[in-house]
Amino acid sequence: MKTFRYSRAVMAALIGVAMSGSITIAHADIKDYAFQLVDQTIKAGPDKTITVRLLNMTTGKPVPDAVIFATRLDMAPDGMQEMATKIASMPGAEPGTYKFKATFSMAGRWQLSLGAKVQGETGTVENKLIIT
Repeated sequence: MKTFRYSRAVMAALIGVAMSGSITIAHADIKDYAFQLVDQTIKAGPDKTITVRLLNMTTGKPVPDAVIFATRLDMAPDGMQEMATKIASMPGAEPGTYKFKATFSMAGRWQLSLGAKVQGETGTVENKLIIT
């Protein structure tokens, strides 16, 4: 009889451990993340550096180690979507900052479109930032 009680207690403990181990940690919503330009204005010319910061908007903290997989720089705000330029990634100086190098062939408003994956989150962070 004591063995039966002991085995039931062990089974209950194992079930409790298994159930608590299956609880997942709640993550932020992908909409809580956003890119922000460090400098809003960049002069026209070759090899200009664009610095953006990825922030968790609920905590205000920068988000390091995001995987940026989509970049586009064009003049869509001025009605010239076909006026696109190449953009290249560079290493960021601080955690949560991301740098790019591009040639701004003319003055005007440029749109930087970014797509990124944040580790531990489902979905994609997508932003369109305007540079003048």
